[in-house]
Amino acid sequence: MIKIGVLGLQGAFREHVRSVEASGAKGIIVKRVEQLDDLDGLIIPGGESTTMRRLIDKYDFLEPLRQFGKQGKPIFGTCAGMILLASEIAGSDNVHLGLMDIKVERNAFGRQRESFEADLDMKGIAEGYNAVFIRAPYILEVGAGVDVLATYNDKIVLAQQGQFLACAFHPELTDDHRLTAHFVGMVENSKKTLAS
Repeated sequence: MIKIGVLGLQGAFREHVRSVEASGAKGIIVKRVEQLDDLDGLIIPGGESTTMRRLIDKYDFLEPLRQFGKQGKPIFGTCAGMILLASEIAGSDNVHLGLMDIKVERNAFGRQRESFEADLDMKGIAEGYNAVFIRAPYILEVGAGVDVLATYNDKIVLAQQGQFLACAFHPELTDDHRLTAHFVGMVENSKKTLAS
């Protein structure tokens, strides 16, 4: 069975595990670096990107997470996780993992009280997907190898580049598991590719 970790330093990691398991894979909360060795894929959940980075540094996760991605293993960054994956953050010289060729704007849709839900059509994945945005970022620019999968009000909110997937919303907060199932499919494909 495919094993997908959810980085368990901050954020709604239990809800992600539930969604992973509803999509037919084994979900594991990751709190120690050595757990990465046993995983086929990883989800970096939402939360607060600056706090998450502090915890990533405190527990020495930064380089192991980078290496995990560079080995060809899929990583799905949601909300703050998208910011951590990005190669550029607007108005900041600090990049976290820098694995995905996207430039993101933090808190782009406003603060907590500006949280909202919207129906999205996700290219090749789902139509009428109810997406929950909470203090959400969005993608300002994408590099040549990045596939834009969904937009909201002309802002990019879901994109994929090779084995990296990033969204601005919280797929774990609804019972619609189609996006998580898409990521599980990415992990299955990568496991076959890496094995051959």
